[in-house]
Amino acid sequence: MVRFIKLGLLGLVTIVLIGPAAASSKELAGSDRVLLRENWFIQPSAEVHADGADISKAGFPTNGWYPATLPSTVISALVEDKVYPDPYTGMNLRSIPGTTYPVFEDFSNIPMPPTSPFRQPWWYRTEFKLSPEYTGRTIWLGFDGINYRANVWMNGVQVASSENLAGTWRLFQFDVTAAAKPGQTNSLAIEIFPPQPNDLAITLVDWAPMPPDKEMGIWRDVHIIATGPIALRYPAVLTKLNLPSTDRAALTIRAELTNSADHPVEGVVKGHIENLAFEQPVRLGPKETRVVRFTPEKFSQLSVANPRLWWPAQVGNQDLYPLDLAVDVQGQVSDSAHIRFGIREVTSNIDDKGHRIFHINGKNILIRGAGYSFDLLLRSSPERQQAELNYVRDLNLNTVRLEGKLENDHFFDLADQMGILVMPGWCCCDQWENWPTWDKENETIAGSSLRDQIRRLERHPSVISWMYGSDFAPPPRIEKLYLGILQELEWPNPSIASAAGRNTTVGPSGVKMTGPYEYVAPSFWYLDTRHGGAFGFNTETSPGPAIPPVASLRRMLPPDHLWPIDSVWEYHAGGMSHTLNVFTEALNERYGPAKSVEDYSLKAQLQTYEAHRAMMEAYGRNKYTSTGIIQWMLNNAWPSMIWHMYDWYLRPAGSYFGVKKACEPLHVQYSYDDHSIVVVNSFYQPFSNLKVTAKVYNLDMVEKLSKDAELSVDADSSTRAFVLPAIEGLSTTYFVSLTLESAGQIKSRNFYWLSTRAETIDWSRQEEDPTGEYDISTWTPTRTFADYSALNTLPRVDLDVTAQNKRDGQDALTTVTVRNPTSTLALAVHLMVNKSSNGRVSREGETDNEILPVLWQDNYFALLPGETRQITAAYRLDDKSKATPSIEIEGWNVNRKTADIQQ
Repeated sequence: MVRFIKLGLLGLVTIVLIGPAAASSKELAGSDRVLLRENWFIQPSAEVHADGADISKAGFPTNGWYPATLPSTVISALVEDKVYPDPYTGMNLRSIPGTTYPVFEDFSNIPMPPTSPFRQPWWYRTEFKLSPEYTGRTIWLGFDGINYRANVWMNGVQVASSENLAGTWRLFQFDVTAAAKPGQTNSLAIEIFPPQPNDLAITLVDWAPMPPDKEMGIWRDVHIIATGPIALRYPAVLTKLNLPSTDRAALTIRAELTNSADHPVEGVVKGHIENLAFEQPVRLGPKETRVVRFTPEKFSQLSVANPRLWWPAQVGNQDLYPLDLAVDVQGQVSDSAHIRFGIREVTSNIDDKGHRIFHINGKNILIRGAGYSFDLLLRSSPERQQAELNYVRDLNLNTVRLEGKLENDHFFDLADQMGILVMPGWCCCDQWENWPTWDKENETIAGSSLRDQIRRLERHPSVISWMYGSDFAPPPRIEKLYLGILQELEWPNPSIASAAGRNTTVGPSGVKMTGPYEYVAPSFWYLDTRHGGAFGFNTETSPGPAIPPVASLRRMLPPDHLWPIDSVWEYHAGGMSHTLNVFTEALNERYGPAKSVEDYSLKAQLQTYEAHRAMMEAYGRNKYTSTGIIQWMLNNAWPSMIWHMYDWYLRPAGSYFGVKKACEPLHVQYSYDDHSIVVVNSFYQPFSNLKVTAKVYNLDMVEKLSKDAELSVDADSSTRAFVLPAIEGLSTTYFVSLTLESAGQIKSRNFYWLSTRAETIDWSRQEEDPTGEYDISTWTPTRTFADYSALNTLPRVDLDVTAQNKRDGQDALTTVTVRNPTSTLALAVHLMVNKSSNGRVSREGETDNEILPVLWQDNYFALLPGETRQITAAYRLDDKSKATPSIEIEGWNVNRKTADIQQ
């Protein structure tokens, strides 16, 4: 279900997909398709005393095998079966056999221990019934993801061997017509071999520890499809505009045809796009695979006048056209496909400073995004994907980067619908970039993997580039292989050799991967001119840790490890720095020493809010000297202390709302370097008669300055309104409150806590790569810290809270009215929607009842004395829930209270 909810202050409409996720994997298959997800059983090969031919016969006993639902890795199934404890909590992952590798070592690059139960192959087995209507048709067995290689038997017949079924990112279709039994029970037995250190598999890098099976298993769908003699695959529409105008689009349609017969077959390929129709005859030789193309040069109707363009979310509509393709043989449909596509053109160029700038439909676009991670056990669901992309939209980000974590078709279909740009590519830090050790199989699998992934991705308007290198760029031989495949497949978007600043046979990458990845002072992003500061395109960077709220900490840490910070915290702090020392030192110096887990977590929300906001605001202010930024990261593979906008439990906190504030499409902000007040406009339209107001307050809320200016801003611009002057008599901690108004209506507001104690950076101690392989600074130390300790003296306040609810089935929109009746600032006001009191117990006497995911219009906000604000929350209720949720409010100096929601 789709709900259109006005969440923006400009009356902008955000599409909030909070209902059941639309099925999209079937969209590509017009023929009969059966997903084989249920009734699977797994077992280590040492416990199975039979061969594949016997195991794949109907009725083979599976007593003592472990049940599994696909997709599933081996460990994921065993955790689901309660064989092992929840690996996401505490140190439980280390209790699973085979997890004897050093804690912070990348397990993907070393062999499994000799005693590991996952060092051996594991069997996956299922039985299913095929429809009698499959009789006389070609039956295809498909695998969308196996890690890493497999032997496959069907009904006693081997249909694939590990010599030709290998590669985590390969897509396979096997003709199993001879082995299949339409109208009867069929059986599959799949012998899965784990990845080795020299395989092109999956790594979680230093984001999270690897599970001991190295993600071994059937991690994407297995399916059966029946077609006629010609199968139709990988349909795509490649679009090109007559830039700089956009009043005509040239469409090129391509699809892959495969003849399963051992004799030539003739057919007709027919297509429809709304009222446009086209067709052409084809003749395929025995077992031939060929690409069929419809071009505007041969089919004039594919030159479309005044097309409805596809745009990213903030700047336009996401118009999608339907394409229906079918191949007829002897007057009967042999196979068909239906997709939706967008008409748009993505280009990029490298400017005179060596920075890559992206363009969408001929217009510059500042890329502001974040890196996306798979789940630790590769578990996924349409609902989870939808929730995460809802958060991307709500964060006002326009892009996600997928470094070697290429999601399934449903994810990309959602990105198409929601206008979220995607930058996929290969991963760093394992065999994918260890090119000197590649053998012939590595090279073959790499090329085939690229071909498979590009063929499925190029139909998506959301996909804007492909990175065929990550931390490094491939050597010339491999780059030639990759570029040849991209050219063969008519890849329509930019391709980039590396996520770092590398030069290759095609020139410079035009991007940088220069850090930091650790906490830095907010001013760093404005002042740094060597590494990660706000210039160029930074493909991965972050101000480091993002400590979850205390409710999440209580779920991820055992009670006896909640406080003080210890090795269990650090186990969940990633593999780069291994500790939280830099962040914690800054927190204690700036906000005062943390005295408890509650105190630490609350102070962390303020520090991550200001740190992440400053990073994104600096890149916004400096466009197009800055051309792109990817926050590292969006989400985590498991409950983590670092690198996220929201935690593994889908709980948004300080970093989330700092980024959301900074990336408002029409936004007023403060500059940490020169004290200027700036309006950043991300819309492709100008605005006039805007009023910017800045007020400066002491800690006691005595106003020390009020300054305003009227201005107009150009489309897609950054405009300085004025500079705050030096002010006498400021308290050590003081506040700057900003508003941007149009016709008396507030369009943007922003609030800063600042210090008269200068926060200075020790540039001489930038932590750089000692090997010289990376032009990177993971951390730039702070020499002297800002002093926000006076915030601890703010008087406690009671806020007035009421809430009204609109509900349509399971979909709820709650409007919370919050008023500050006191003469004291209410800082970091935090709102939550809670369910009934029968929630998860997080510690004695407390429960974690928060409804998640939830889309708050604003949170962790400041409320001035006498100020009233209305804040909305969109969320989805459990369909079994009859209880009315409630609102809980807390904050830095806000007394906790709850309020009933009025229906």
